[in-house]
Amino acid sequence: MKSIAIGAHVKALQKNESKILAGWLKSQTSARTYRPDLIKESELNEQSRQFLKLLLETLPKAASDDIGGTEWTDVREMLRELSRSRAVQGFGASETATFVLSLKEPVFALLSEELKSDPAALADALWGVTELVDRLGLYTMEVYQKSREEVIARQQRELLELSTPVVQLWDDILALPLVGTLDSARAQVVMETLLQKIVETEAAIAIIDITGVPTVDTLVAQHLLKTIAATRLMGADCIISGIRPQIAQTIVHLGVDLGEVITKATLADAFAVALKRTGARVVNPGQGQA
Repeated sequence: MKSIAIGAHVKALQKNESKILAGWLKSQTSARTYRPDLIKESELNEQSRQFLKLLLETLPKAASDDIGGTEWTDVREMLRELSRSRAVQGFGASETATFVLSLKEPVFALLSEELKSDPAALADALWGVTELVDRLGLYTMEVYQKSREEVIARQQRELLELSTPVVQLWDDILALPLVGTLDSARAQVVMETLLQKIVETEAAIAIIDITGVPTVDTLVAQHLLKTIAATRLMGADCIISGIRPQIAQTIVHLGVDLGEVITKATLADAFAVALKRTGARVVNPGQGQA
């Protein structure tokens, strides 16, 4: 990589650090991407001050504009943390990129003043600033994008976990009501959640209610069979409830063999069977035993 064209002017930049900082803050706060609802001006000031100081300390030590070098480690680390925090806070991509890219304006203004008598040196310096800031901006965007993807993936998993609650209906009896489409990712969460609950409660029977599952195809049936097999390995039996006429016809048409799995039309019917199998009895004080 080539040497940084602004390296010869670092002292001028350092001497005017406060001026650059003031111009940079003005550029950020006046931009359309500024989000005072997500970040306080005092926090933005401190982040900008720290980054500018770090950048000006790094420039004299940098042999090239390759920001992947070891001398740029601290700069990359700060941008990494800033990008990750803004991804979590809800900043957009352009709003995050503006933090770095808006640094061009005050640096351009200063260099233009310092090198106005040497057009060739000014051109080289401005080009050097452009290349360096663009590289830092691209790095910031890469980290932001990766962090945003991680946030989305975590949120999706949390939603999946919330949409698959395992309810303890009785001693030794669990119920897992499923609502919506059962794809591979959700099926994995369903299995993990159910097996963990079986371990915690030492339940003997798990009722999987598919009343809220709109359609049952081969893939859904396979997911159910895998969950049933895993449940049995944990020492518990499964009952499937919510078998509507359409679903029953589909299962027969697909040739899915549920084996010895008990199926019932409603969760209430499945619960009654589970109570009977565990030897439990529901007693109404006013009417005797049921």
